[in-house]
Amino acid sequence: MPATGLNPRKAAIQDIASRTVRNSNGAVNGNGNSNGQHPTSEYFGINTFGARQMRARLPKEVYAKLVGAIRQGKKLDAEIAPTVAQVIKEWAISRGVTHFTHWFQPQTGLTAEKHDAFLSFDDKQQPMESFSGAQLIQSEPDASSFPSGGLRATWEARGYTAWNPASPVFIVESGNTRTLCIPSVFIGYNGEALDEMTPLLRSSDALSDKAIEMLELLGEKNVLRVYTTLGPEQEYFLIDRNHFALRPDLVMSGRTLVGAPPPRGQQLEDHYFGGIPERVQACIAEVEHELYKLGVPIVTRHNEVAPSQFEMAPMFEETDLSVDHNQLVMSVLRRVALRHGLQALLHEKPFAGINGSGKHCNWSMAITSDDSTLDGTNLLKPGKTPHQNVRFLVFLAAVLKGVHKHAGLLRAGIGTSGNEHRLGANEAPPAIISVFMGQMLTRVIEDIAAGKTSPQNAQQAMIKLGVAKLPEVEKDNTDRNRTSPFAFTGAKFEFRAVGASQSIAFPVMLLNATVAEALGDLITGLKAALKRTKSVDDAVLEVVRQAFKETGAVRFEGNNYSNDWVVEAEKRKLLNLRRTPEALAQLLMKDSRAVLTKLGILSKPEIESRFHIRLERYVKDMLIEMHTLEEIVDTMILPASFSYLASLTKSAADAKAAGVKPVPQLDAANAISELIQQLRTRRAALGKVSAKAEGMHDELEAQARLLTADGADRMADVRETSDALELVVSDDLWPLPKYREMLFPL
Repeated sequence: MPATGLNPRKAAIQDIASRTVRNSNGAVNGNGNSNGQHPTSEYFGINTFGARQMRARLPKEVYAKLVGAIRQGKKLDAEIAPTVAQVIKEWAISRGVTHFTHWFQPQTGLTAEKHDAFLSFDDKQQPMESFSGAQLIQSEPDASSFPSGGLRATWEARGYTAWNPASPVFIVESGNTRTLCIPSVFIGYNGEALDEMTPLLRSSDALSDKAIEMLELLGEKNVLRVYTTLGPEQEYFLIDRNHFALRPDLVMSGRTLVGAPPPRGQQLEDHYFGGIPERVQACIAEVEHELYKLGVPIVTRHNEVAPSQFEMAPMFEETDLSVDHNQLVMSVLRRVALRHGLQALLHEKPFAGINGSGKHCNWSMAITSDDSTLDGTNLLKPGKTPHQNVRFLVFLAAVLKGVHKHAGLLRAGIGTSGNEHRLGANEAPPAIISVFMGQMLTRVIEDIAAGKTSPQNAQQAMIKLGVAKLPEVEKDNTDRNRTSPFAFTGAKFEFRAVGASQSIAFPVMLLNATVAEALGDLITGLKAALKRTKSVDDAVLEVVRQAFKETGAVRFEGNNYSNDWVVEAEKRKLLNLRRTPEALAQLLMKDSRAVLTKLGILSKPEIESRFHIRLERYVKDMLIEMHTLEEIVDTMILPASFSYLASLTKSAADAKAAGVKPVPQLDAANAISELIQQLRTRRAALGKVSAKAEGMHDELEAQARLLTADGADRMADVRETSDALELVVSDDLWPLPKYREMLFPL
């Protein structure tokens, strides 16, 4: 820091102003490669061992078996593992790799890895590189140190990671090291799912099974697998690292616990899609460069609504791979930002009063088939024939049924302490789960539900409804609804309510499960209808009609932000779960348990473990925030306020000694004194709640209720007074970087 004598905040601002920042033309990434010198296609995926590399290096029969396992979602044949491992090792070593790791996703929201060297010794004790098929397929990290929610005792350490071949291995470059990462699942000694990926894979299988059964009833006989596709749009903030380091609240909790709103926030609406600042552009370009090498297909970047907020979005990929890639997006973004003196903030609401950050998950279903006319068909994309559109409507009905019946479960999937601050706030959907279908589809759905097609057979009905022209849906003939938490946006649904920092595996797993169950219900109804008619399409239309009638309450086309919708949603008996603990409680409801257990996605203990882990995380997040706020008040805000009060008092005394009436100084001192006393009172009240909560170790749910109500209210009280002080204490004395400095960098 330059210039001793300045307070740390002022010194940081001076340092930022004097820093020479390399612009995008000279930006160099951490590995010494200049960005932008080569077309992306020349180096895309060079750090992944994907289909292109496998085809070139593996024997033809081994390649065919491996791709078959990936394509059909089957386990890797153990017989080919040694050959695959040898080829992967040779490729990795040729890229300068020295260590390998099974890269997995425990229930922390992050990823985990334990590095092992390729180093081994031959019979003559000479060093050599070694990597066996067994090492590729499985490893054994300590399972006792990861969240298990009671699935494992703390003294039970054995756990296993196993390669998920659907996600290609990749190389992470960090500093001067290169590590081979093997995307894996993580299970306990008895097969308990200890990670986020295992339940997701199970849900994918369950959805595929039900979808194949439905498609066979519809006459599609050559379907090998149905998979879901995902395109998660990632929102984030980039602020100066110096400012971040001076904010204990951002460091400890990821969000500002105090901070007065600046005179200018996002009200001028001038940031969205504006020109990306040069320093940020250089950072994002390097992030993209690193992600391209890892095979992550980022195709969009832009300024978001709030100042210093941005978004990047990939092309759609199969969900299992997309989940891995989104984890890489978050980790690479954090790592590369530091090289540019920036800090990436992924918290859902790092700054009060302005746009929060979500992760809009664009989700659909597609077919794997030996029939080239079917392979790759998007089941949520209207077709060109009445039959294809009947198929589209039945899968559309399945999604509506799943969301309608299990809205509470989907709300639990997005329940985190960070998302609690975002939902219902600026630019975010409310906590009420509803579905937006658009004007054209809403008309079709309502006509079918009303029975207006009863006299006709399915083909005549499609013509009458205009469904024969459903491909027009692709042409964005209806407006988007950014206030909807779950919106149909043409050939896909956009799950907008997912939080920016979340692993998307959990909410998408729940979505897969609800749709799989709904497909099962529709299959039962369709089989019964087929006993009454020989026409499959007629039977489908009958089943779809009933589904559309049943799900009317969850469809909403209006403004989800309005208070009128809250009232209307209550009339429709839709859940409005504002707080995380009440949302997480939906995991334990009878219907929630039933859908997850009967489909084999989670056992009853695994469900309870996830409830416990997420509720415990909420409590820990809240306690960290409360203790951090107490520390900020005690060591920063009150001392600064007392210093300013002392300077006012001295100024008043000096004025009086000079024969001048010190009215302005005394008025200001009295106002500051009142705010200080209010802050001390409110700080004491906060301390009582945090102390009480700390003493409730064995009463997790009661602890959560206390923190949700009293804890949140006391924190809000402290913030209110602190922010009032920020607006009146001398700028030279205020110790924390202000919103105007963090959000509007020099």
